[in-house]
Amino acid sequence: MSRIGKKLIELPTGVKVEIGSDTIKVSGPKGELSREIHPDIAVELKDNKIFVTPKRESKKARALWGLYRALIFNMVEGVSKGYETKLEIEGVGFKAIVEADALSLNVGFIHPIKIKKPEGVTFAVEKNVIIVSGIDKQKVGQISAEIRQAKKAEPYKGKGIKYQGEKIRRKEGKKVVAAKK
Repeated sequence: MSRIGKKLIELPTGVKVEIGSDTIKVSGPKGELSREIHPDIAVELKDNKIFVTPKRESKKARALWGLYRALIFNMVEGVSKGYETKLEIEGVGFKAIVEADALSLNVGFIHPIKIKKPEGVTFAVEKNVIIVSGIDKQKVGQISAEIRQAKKAEPYKGKGIKYQGEKIRRKEGKKVVAAKK
């Protein structure tokens, strides 16, 4: 039994759900998302609540039960509230610039790194903070990871790009280690 799959999803006001034979379409004030549903999973809408259940009893159906409940819940949250990730840039001369269809990162390399903006995702830069927002949790998380991958924060001085609130484990330098001996 899936503890996550058993939970029902309550729909906030302004969110509409259309369930087809093999797709689910969720629309709300922020936009519209759709997803195909696996044949082993049944999705029902009753009294403004979504119920996700497995159609047959198999190990794969039980594994997909919680997954599809979480995916549908993320769709409902995305179209009603949206998702946002903040990344911090730390380093002398490191900066980010939002262009028409991309984010340009100057992070210590000869040429700036350009990251194209996927459909449904927006970039904003405030001083040394990059804000990635959108309605699709997967797209927001993926593009945030790609931005961070451009120049991960290094452990000696902490220079680079990191998620806001992320703790970078700092290492001691050679001189400090040599002085202890």
